[in-house]
Amino acid sequence: MHFSIPSTQDFVSDGSGSSYTGFNIHINGSFHCCLRYKQLHSLHEQLKRSLPSIALPSFPPKKLLSLTPNQIEQRRLSLERYIQLVGQDPVLCRSELLRAFLLNAQQESSFTECSEVTLDVYLMNGYRISANVYTTDCTSKVLQKACVLIDLPKDRSCYFALYLMRKEANGELTIVKRLMDFEAPYISAKRWDECKLVLRTGYWDPCYDVELMRDRIALNLLYIQALSDVERGWIVTSRDLSEQLTNMQARGSKSEYLDVVRKLPLYGCLQFPRANVDFPEPNTVATVVLGNKELNLLTYVGKEMQETKFKVTRIRCWRVTPIHIVSISCVPFCVVNPEYIRVFSLLFCKNEEQSSTINGRLQQSSQPSPSQSSTISLELSFEYLMAKNQLKWITIYSEQSMLMSVCLQSIVDELLNQKNGSDPAHLQNPQHVEYAPLSYIRRDGSNHCITDSCSTDTLCNLNDSSSNNGTSNQATQQQHTTNNGSSFIRRKLKEFNTTVRFKNGKDSVQNEAFEWIGDDDL
Repeated sequence: MHFSIPSTQDFVSDGSGSSYTGFNIHINGSFHCCLRYKQLHSLHEQLKRSLPSIALPSFPPKKLLSLTPNQIEQRRLSLERYIQLVGQDPVLCRSELLRAFLLNAQQESSFTECSEVTLDVYLMNGYRISANVYTTDCTSKVLQKACVLIDLPKDRSCYFALYLMRKEANGELTIVKRLMDFEAPYISAKRWDECKLVLRTGYWDPCYDVELMRDRIALNLLYIQALSDVERGWIVTSRDLSEQLTNMQARGSKSEYLDVVRKLPLYGCLQFPRANVDFPEPNTVATVVLGNKELNLLTYVGKEMQETKFKVTRIRCWRVTPIHIVSISCVPFCVVNPEYIRVFSLLFCKNEEQSSTINGRLQQSSQPSPSQSSTISLELSFEYLMAKNQLKWITIYSEQSMLMSVCLQSIVDELLNQKNGSDPAHLQNPQHVEYAPLSYIRRDGSNHCITDSCSTDTLCNLNDSSSNNGTSNQATQQQHTTNNGSSFIRRKLKEFNTTVRFKNGKDSVQNEAFEWIGDDDL
């Protein structure tokens, strides 16, 4: 998970009239929740008690007196650094405590009351699955309920995921984000009014198709997705092959259709809208495609398409950079986005005081005047091994750079999972680790005890912890253990997309799969 805290909010308590500051938490590039200092501190203390063997990053100290604006800014920087380190730790970012905490924080920040609603989930051909869910159900629960309605076996649902997709004015589909288990699809979908929840495969290696094709429902889902991808041009075919596929479709030969399509280069990939890239030369317009252990750039010379492949195992590292595009008298120029300034100052300054000073100076020099107009753009840069001992940085300028980064990490995690001999279809339940129930403190100070045994993991379905007097029900604990064991397999594939790690104090994601490259591969 990539965390950031780009801004704050001021709140006034309803009862006392006192004011406090809320810190806006962004995860993987989009707003997730707004939390007080004491809420994050409570999370830190519970993580420390539940995972005593893990060395947590130090939490910013408390202040006795009211904070000045400069002190609030320093606290924001310190909390951002803390939560980023938590998100970079592979154990902490996958803990049940953190997942339940973020799920409840999203509910509180969106002012969503828990109620039963009908939520529409679509297949790639537009078929609608209307599932009865809770507004606060996490992604895995919504996915499971949707799969039950189409008779997909429970042990096959872990191969699929939920995405938010938007249909553009020209009819093309854009993948906005992949939903994770720390968020509620109902709440996330409300924030993207023009988007629909779509069911697609959640893995990258087509070898997993073989297991799915043994089941009739899973075979149909793969077939529907392949048909859609071919029709939309996400899978490129020749004229002759297109005619063969049309004949197979007319005959209803689903397995035969998939056997042919699975051998095509772009099968099972995610396609992103056209973007500017600086390869092979600056200002090149290309379609970015991710999948099959590759990042592909599709460019056109006249009517002829050219494909440039970058193997994920040759990408040494990558980074996402937010940039302000400022226009003065119709002449655009770039200045560094304040969030990137904060990253720079955190990485290269010796202490928080120096960081805050540099941060303020850079922001003053980079702020556009009222007469200027500005927009935020993103760029994804990756360092690629072009030849032996020859590394080259390549940059993609796209609003979906953060999603591309998350997908890259997902591909790397799947490669590492395969290297360790783990097959998503045959994952064994690990030894269960007992987590104490999460005690979630709301912004108003009320305390709620949360366990994974409830119908949903969120605030509105749980009793105030004060009524429990610190005791727990033995049957509830046993059910909590059983649910965690059975849900581990379902969550394992989803976790491929959850961790974007920054190592060694650098502002780049280090590719752990890069170590596999030997001289024979070059």
